[in-house]
Amino acid sequence: MKKILFVFAAILSLSVLTARADNDKIISKNMLPAEAQTFIDTHFAGLKISYAKQERDFLEHSYEVVFADGSKLEFTRKGAWKDVDCRYNEVPAAIVPEAIRDYVTANYPDAKILKIERDSNDYELKLSNRFELTFDKKFNIIDIDN
Repeated sequence: MKKILFVFAAILSLSVLTARADNDKIISKNMLPAEAQTFIDTHFAGLKISYAKQERDFLEHSYEVVFADGSKLEFTRKGAWKDVDCRYNEVPAAIVPEAIRDYVTANYPDAKILKIERDSNDYELKLSNRFELTFDKKFNIIDIDN
C-alpha cells in the first residue's frame, strides 16, 4: 500500500511540475534584455518583428523573436544569442566567428550559412547545401553531416 501511495504521489508531483513548466508569454521588443535588443538593432534592423516571447520552462528562462520573413532568434535569459535561424537568407556575417567563416568559405565556397546555434560546448551550422557542421569552442571542426 505504501508503494502505491508513493508512486501516486510521485506522479502527481511530476504532473504539477510539468504543468508549470511551459509558461510562454508574448512580449514587446523593449521587454527583451538590453543585449538582445542591441543584437536585433545591429544585425536585423531592417526586419519587422512578427512576435517576441518569453519562454519559461521548469529550470530555464529564454526569449524567442520571430521576424516577418521567417527568421528566428533565440536568446538566453541575459540576452546572449543562442540560435540564429535565417531559413531563407544568410546569417549576418558579423555573427559568425571569423575562423568558422573562413573554414566555410574555403571548403564550401558556394554555400551560405542559414543557421548558427551555440551552446557552452560547440557551434552548429546549417548550410544552404544541406551540410551541417559542428565546431568546438576553439573553432575546430568536429563533425560534418550531409
